[in-house]
Amino acid sequence: MKLDVKSVAGAKAGTVDLPEDLFGITPNVAVMHQVVTAQLAAARAGTQSTKTRAEVRGGGAKPWRQKGTGRARQGSIRAPHWRGGGVAHGPKPRSYKQRTPKKMIRLALRSALSDRASDGKVLVVDEWGFAAPRTKDALDVLGSLGLRTKHERDDRVLIVVDPIDENTWKSFRNLGARVQLVTPNELNTYDILVNDWLVFSKATLEGAVTRFGSELSNGSDTPEPGTEAPSERDHEQAESSDAE
Repeated sequence: MKLDVKSVAGAKAGTVDLPEDLFGITPNVAVMHQVVTAQLAAARAGTQSTKTRAEVRGGGAKPWRQKGTGRARQGSIRAPHWRGGGVAHGPKPRSYKQRTPKKMIRLALRSALSDRASDGKVLVVDEWGFAAPRTKDALDVLGSLGLRTKHERDDRVLIVVDPIDENTWKSFRNLGARVQLVTPNELNTYDILVNDWLVFSKATLEGAVTRFGSELSNGSDTPEPGTEAPSERDHEQAESSDAE
Protein backbone atom coordinates (compact mmCIF):
# COMPACT_ATOMS: atom_id res chain seq x y z
CA MET A 1 0.00 0.00 0.00
CA LYS A 2 1.81 3.10 -1.25
CA LEU A 3 1.21 6.68 -0.16
CA ASP A 4 2.67 9.88 -1.55
CA VAL A 5 5.04 11.81 0.72
CA LYS A 6 4.60 15.58 0.70
CA SER A 7 6.97 18.40 1.51
CA VAL A 8 5.94 21.24 3.82
CA ALA A 9 5.22 23.25 0.66
CA GLY A 10 2.66 20.67 -0.45
CA ALA A 11 4.73 19.23 -3.31
CA LYS A 12 5.29 15.52 -3.84
CA ALA A 13 8.52 14.30 -2.26
CA GLY A 14 8.43 10.58 -2.95
CA THR A 15 6.34 7.63 -1.80
CA VAL A 16 6.22 5.44 1.27
CA ASP A 17 4.89 1.92 1.87
CA LEU A 18 2.13 1.53 4.48
CA PRO A 19 2.02 -1.97 6.02
CA GLU A 20 -1.14 -3.82 5.08
CA ASP A 21 -1.48 -5.34 8.56
CA LEU A 22 -1.67 -1.85 10.10
CA PHE A 23 -3.33 0.28 7.42
CA GLY A 24 -5.08 -2.21 5.17
CA ILE A 25 -7.39 -4.41 7.24
CA THR A 26 -11.19 -4.32 7.34
CA PRO A 27 -12.11 -2.11 10.34
CA ASN A 28 -13.84 -3.91 13.17
CA VAL A 29 -16.44 -1.36 14.30
CA ALA A 30 -17.64 -3.36 17.32
CA VAL A 31 -14.12 -3.70 18.74
CA MET A 32 -13.37 -0.01 18.14
CA HIS A 33 -16.57 0.92 19.98
CA GLN A 34 -15.73 -1.26 22.96
CA VAL A 35 -12.14 0.01 23.20
CA VAL A 36 -13.18 3.68 22.89
CA THR A 37 -15.87 3.18 25.54
CA ALA A 38 -13.31 1.64 27.90
CA GLN A 39 -10.82 4.43 27.16
CA LEU A 40 -13.34 7.17 27.94
CA ALA A 41 -14.46 5.33 31.06
CA ALA A 42 -10.88 5.08 32.32
CA ALA A 43 -10.51 8.84 31.87
CA ARG A 44 -13.31 9.53 34.36
CA ALA A 45 -12.10 10.81 37.73
CA GLY A 46 -14.67 8.87 39.73
CA THR A 47 -14.40 11.32 42.65
CA GLN A 48 -18.10 12.26 42.90
CA SER A 49 -19.51 11.67 46.36
CA THR A 50 -22.71 12.30 48.32
CA LYS A 51 -23.34 11.98 52.06
CA THR A 52 -25.63 9.33 53.46
CA ARG A 53 -27.89 10.02 56.44
CA ALA A 54 -25.12 8.61 58.66
CA GLU A 55 -22.62 11.17 57.35
CA VAL A 56 -24.76 14.33 57.50
CA ARG A 57 -24.18 16.43 60.57
CA GLY A 58 -27.00 16.56 63.15
CA GLY A 59 -30.26 14.66 63.39
CA GLY A 60 -29.38 12.67 66.44
CA ALA A 61 -32.55 13.57 68.37
CA LYS A 62 -36.03 12.38 67.45
CA PRO A 63 -37.93 15.41 66.04
CA TRP A 64 -41.10 14.72 68.07
CA ARG A 65 -42.61 11.95 70.09
CA GLN A 66 -43.82 8.84 68.36
CA LYS A 67 -47.56 9.21 69.09
CA GLY A 68 -50.11 11.84 69.93
CA THR A 69 -49.04 14.70 67.65
CA GLY A 70 -51.17 13.79 64.64
CA ARG A 71 -48.15 13.93 62.39
CA ALA A 72 -46.28 11.12 60.73
CA ARG A 73 -43.71 9.40 62.86
CA GLN A 74 -40.14 10.57 62.28
CA GLY A 75 -36.84 9.35 63.62
CA SER A 76 -34.37 11.95 62.32
CA ILE A 77 -34.39 15.25 60.47
CA ARG A 78 -31.46 13.93 58.42
CA ALA A 79 -33.47 11.18 56.72
CA PRO A 80 -33.37 11.29 52.86
CA HIS A 81 -36.87 12.78 52.53
CA TRP A 82 -35.99 15.78 54.74
CA ARG A 83 -34.53 18.98 53.33
CA GLY A 84 -30.83 18.94 54.20
CA GLY A 85 -30.93 15.23 54.86
CA GLY A 86 -28.71 12.50 53.48
CA VAL A 87 -28.88 11.13 49.94
CA ALA A 88 -30.22 7.63 49.39
CA HIS A 89 -28.28 5.48 46.90
CA GLY A 90 -26.16 8.45 45.80
CA PRO A 91 -22.81 8.20 43.98
CA LYS A 92 -19.65 7.35 45.88
CA PRO A 93 -15.99 7.43 44.75
CA ARG A 94 -15.32 4.51 42.43
CA SER A 95 -13.15 3.43 39.52
CA TYR A 96 -14.76 3.26 36.09
CA LYS A 97 -11.90 1.34 34.48
CA GLN A 98 -12.80 -1.61 32.29
CA ARG A 99 -10.54 -4.54 31.58
CA THR A 100 -9.70 -4.65 27.88
CA PRO A 101 -7.60 -7.48 26.38
CA LYS A 102 -4.39 -6.36 24.69
CA LYS A 103 -5.29 -8.12 21.45
CA MET A 104 -8.54 -6.16 21.33
CA ILE A 105 -6.67 -2.87 21.85
CA ARG A 106 -4.26 -3.73 19.01
CA LEU A 107 -7.12 -4.70 16.70
CA ALA A 108 -8.99 -1.48 17.46
CA LEU A 109 -5.89 0.62 16.74
CA ARG A 110 -5.26 -1.19 13.44
CA SER A 111 -8.93 -0.76 12.54
CA ALA A 112 -8.78 2.99 13.23
CA LEU A 113 -5.60 3.39 11.17
CA SER A 114 -7.11 1.38 8.32
CA ASP A 115 -10.31 3.43 8.44
CA ARG A 116 -8.41 6.70 8.03
CA ALA A 117 -6.22 5.21 5.30
CA SER A 118 -9.21 3.92 3.35
CA ASP A 119 -10.78 7.39 3.48
CA GLY A 120 -7.56 8.99 2.23
CA LYS A 121 -7.14 10.89 5.49
CA VAL A 122 -3.52 9.89 6.18
CA LEU A 123 -0.72 12.28 5.22
CA VAL A 124 3.02 11.75 5.41
CA VAL A 125 5.35 14.76 5.44
CA ASP A 126 8.98 14.40 4.46
CA GLU A 127 10.18 16.50 7.41
CA TRP A 128 8.84 19.53 9.23
CA GLY A 129 12.05 21.52 9.16
CA PHE A 130 11.12 24.32 11.58
CA ALA A 131 14.26 26.37 12.20
CA ALA A 132 12.63 28.01 15.23
CA PRO A 133 9.29 27.75 17.02
CA ARG A 134 6.76 29.88 15.14
CA THR A 135 2.99 29.40 15.04
CA LYS A 136 2.64 31.37 11.80
CA ASP A 137 4.95 28.92 10.03
CA ALA A 138 2.84 26.03 11.34
CA LEU A 139 -0.31 27.65 9.92
CA ASP A 140 1.40 28.13 6.58
CA VAL A 141 2.41 24.46 6.50
CA LEU A 142 -1.13 23.29 7.27
CA GLY A 143 -2.43 25.59 4.56
CA SER A 144 0.05 24.15 2.06
CA LEU A 145 -1.06 20.63 2.99
CA GLY A 146 -4.72 21.56 2.53
CA LEU A 147 -5.62 21.36 6.22
CA ARG A 148 -7.44 24.51 7.28
CA THR A 149 -7.69 25.31 11.00
CA LYS A 150 -9.21 28.79 11.22
CA HIS A 151 -12.93 27.98 11.38
CA GLU A 152 -15.08 25.68 13.48
CA ARG A 153 -16.23 23.76 10.40
CA ASP A 154 -12.65 22.80 9.55
CA ASP A 155 -11.40 19.27 10.00
CA ARG A 156 -9.58 18.23 13.14
CA VAL A 157 -5.95 17.21 12.65
CA LEU A 158 -3.90 14.71 14.67
CA ILE A 159 -0.17 15.23 14.14
CA VAL A 160 2.28 12.56 15.23
CA VAL A 161 5.45 14.38 16.31
CA ASP A 162 8.83 13.16 17.46
CA PRO A 163 9.13 13.98 21.20
CA ILE A 164 12.62 15.45 20.70
CA ASP A 165 11.47 17.77 17.89
CA GLU A 166 10.93 20.76 20.16
CA ASN A 167 10.51 23.34 17.41
CA THR A 168 7.65 21.39 15.85
CA TRP A 169 5.92 20.90 19.19
CA LYS A 170 6.08 24.59 20.03
CA SER A 171 4.99 25.65 16.56
CA PHE A 172 1.80 23.57 16.54
CA ARG A 173 0.77 23.59 20.20
CA ASN A 174 -0.95 27.02 20.14
CA LEU A 175 -3.35 26.24 17.28
CA GLY A 176 -6.25 25.33 19.53
CA ALA A 177 -8.36 22.23 20.01
CA ARG A 178 -8.59 21.45 16.30
CA VAL A 179 -4.89 20.46 16.17
CA GLN A 180 -3.73 17.69 18.51
CA LEU A 181 -0.16 16.51 19.01
CA VAL A 182 0.89 13.01 20.08
CA THR A 183 4.08 10.97 19.98
CA PRO A 184 4.23 7.65 18.10
CA ASN A 185 4.01 5.77 21.40
CA GLU A 186 0.83 7.67 22.36
CA LEU A 187 -1.20 6.70 19.30
CA ASN A 188 -4.56 5.31 20.37
CA THR A 189 -7.93 4.46 18.89
CA TYR A 190 -9.91 7.36 20.37
CA ASP A 191 -7.54 10.13 19.24
CA ILE A 192 -7.42 8.71 15.71
CA LEU A 193 -11.20 8.48 15.43
CA VAL A 194 -11.99 11.84 17.02
CA ASN A 195 -9.75 13.60 14.50
CA ASP A 196 -10.42 13.75 10.78
CA TRP A 197 -6.81 13.72 9.53
CA LEU A 198 -3.78 11.76 10.66
CA VAL A 199 -0.43 13.36 9.78
CA PHE A 200 2.95 11.64 10.15
CA SER A 201 6.46 12.62 9.32
CA LYS A 202 8.58 9.91 7.72
CA ALA A 203 10.45 9.46 11.02
CA THR A 204 7.32 9.16 13.19
CA LEU A 205 5.66 6.81 10.70
CA GLU A 206 8.69 4.55 10.85
CA GLY A 207 8.63 4.69 14.65
CA ALA A 208 4.92 3.85 14.81
CA VAL A 209 5.28 0.97 12.35
CA THR A 210 8.28 -0.38 14.26
CA ARG A 211 6.48 -0.33 17.58
CA PHE A 212 3.00 -1.49 16.67
CA GLY A 213 4.28 -3.87 14.04
CA SER A 214 6.49 -5.59 16.61
CA GLU A 215 3.61 -5.77 19.08
CA LEU A 216 1.45 -7.32 16.40
CA SER A 217 4.05 -9.92 15.51
CA ASN A 218 4.63 -10.74 19.18
CA GLY A 219 0.93 -11.15 19.75
CA SER A 220 0.38 -13.33 16.69
CA ASP A 221 3.41 -15.51 17.41
CA THR A 222 2.18 -16.36 20.89
CA PRO A 223 0.45 -19.76 20.75
CA GLU A 224 -3.03 -20.11 22.18
CA PRO A 225 -3.41 -22.33 25.28
CA GLY A 226 -3.50 -25.96 24.25
CA THR A 227 -1.97 -25.36 20.82
CA GLU A 228 1.70 -25.46 21.78
CA ALA A 229 3.91 -27.88 19.88
CA PRO A 230 4.78 -30.99 21.92
CA SER A 231 8.18 -30.88 23.56
CA GLU A 232 10.81 -33.60 23.72
CA ARG A 233 9.74 -34.35 27.28
CA ASP A 234 6.18 -35.00 26.07
CA HIS A 235 7.51 -37.44 23.47
CA GLU A 236 9.57 -39.26 26.12
CA GLN A 237 6.53 -39.54 28.41
CA ALA A 238 4.41 -40.88 25.56
CA GLU A 239 7.04 -43.51 24.65
CA SER A 240 7.41 -44.63 28.28
CA SER A 241 3.63 -44.99 28.64
CA ASP A 242 3.51 -47.07 25.43
CA ALA A 243 6.25 -49.32 26.71
CA GLU A 244 4.35 -49.96 29.95
